[in-house]
This record gives sequence, C-alpha cells and structure tokens, in this order.
Amino acid sequence: MAENIFNLQNAGFSYRAESLLFTDLNLSIEAGESICLLGANGSGKSSLLKILCALNYIEIGSFKAFGYEISEKQMENDNFCKDYYRRVGFVFQNSDAQLFTTRVWDEIAFGPLQMDFPRKEIQNRVNDIIKVLQIEHLANRPPFRLSGGEKKKVALASILVLNPEVIILDEPTAGLDPRSQNWLVDLLLQLNSVGRTIIVATHDLNLAHTLTKRTLLLSEEHKVVYDGDTQESLRNTDLLMKVNLIDQFTHIHEQFKHLHIYVHC
Repeated sequence: MAENIFNLQNAGFSYRAESLLFTDLNLSIEAGESICLLGANGSGKSSLLKILCALNYIEIGSFKAFGYEISEKQMENDNFCKDYYRRVGFVFQNSDAQLFTTRVWDEIAFGPLQMDFPRKEIQNRVNDIIKVLQIEHLANRPPFRLSGGEKKKVALASILVLNPEVIILDEPTAGLDPRSQNWLVDLLLQLNSVGRTIIVATHDLNLAHTLTKRTLLLSEEHKVVYDGDTQESLRNTDLLMKVNLIDQFTHIHEQFKHLHIYVHC
C-alpha cells in the first residue's frame, strides 16, 4: 500500500482575511502518483500548490503531510522545516522569481548549503545533477542571462539536487519552446517512473494528457469538480467547457492521438 503523503480534510483558505478561496477542500495524495491540477486562470491552482508546499496555510480544517499536521507554527521549527523542503521541491512558474545568485553552480548549491550538508557532499551533489541535466556549459554563467528553457533547467536542478520525494511545478511549460517542453516532460516522466511524486498545475490539456494519470479539475468558483483518471477527464468536453478550459470549437480525435483545442489563457 502506497504511503499517504498529503491529506487535506474540510480545509479552508483565504487571502488577507477576505472571503474563503477554498472551502471544504478534501484531497488525498499518495506516494508515486502523477497528478495534474487543471483549471482556468484564477481557479486556485497555484494557491493549492502553495498549501501543499507550506507556503500558504489553511485557516479551517486539517492539512497533514507525511503524517504531520502542517501549520505556520510547525514550520517555524527549523529542523522540521528543513526536512520538509528536503522532501518537497517546488518549481515556480516564473523562474526569475526562483533564481537569485550570480552563478548557476552557486544557485544549485544553495539548497544543500541551507540543509547543512557537508561541503564535499554539496560539491558531489551539484556536479552530479549538472551532469545528469547536461548543463555543464551553464555552470559558471549568471542565471539572469540564460534563456527561458535554460532557466527552467537550473530551477529544476536547484530542486533535484536535494533528491526530493515530491516535485511540485506551477505551469511548468509556460514560456518554453517545444524542444524545452519535450525535454521537461520526458524528465518528469522518468522521475515518476522511479517513484517520485509529480504534481503539476496547468491549463494545458496536452501536458495533462502526456504527463499525468490523475487529474483534479478546478472550477472558476475554486471548487474541485472532478478527481479521477486524466484521460476520462479530457474526454468530458461538457465539463471542460463548464470550467472554461475549452470552448465549443473543441474536437478530440482517436483518444487524443490528435488533440486540437482552443484554450482560454
């Protein structure tokens, strides 16, 4: 039986004491799953990801991760916080919001340094992940001078260097050229095949189809209106139109061998 990683029960969350963005949110995620949070812009995908990453805190209900109740007070425990972010990696939609050092090598080393890893281990981890992702030619370059695809690789490297159990990505293919998109999807599929839990938020139906087995559909009213098999969700055109992911010109052929859509961005 797979380990339960995340469990939200009757959870509620709001921004700055405004009306609740989520109410009665129930969600359970097991180790090794590949999950897509699929919804139009403004449906709450990013907010839900940040709850799972302990960057937002629920105000009502319960949120447990790895069997522990997650709260702002819990994350103030330095040892617990370090362990949490060693196990859970988050890749922002905008790589510029994640990269801040003046050299790629230092960017990748920052996480292990914060975890107090021995210096030799840090060197080995950084050099290994640079080799695995084939970004040796970027190691001494400033991150802010890289292309969008290169920045995404460095952002991923800064997470993967910690060997996390869970990899969470917000709109991971946004702004990437087709070659970089294919590279990213292939990498995430490989990581999932060796047991890593992959959670992505997107409004890209093609990405959901290619990458994930389970989909949560979020409505523009911030409700989970579907939780189940990804392919089944993509065949439900009425529901996809209802949540404003496609319009009436959608047509889907041969079980998504050819997917032609007009997506509202």
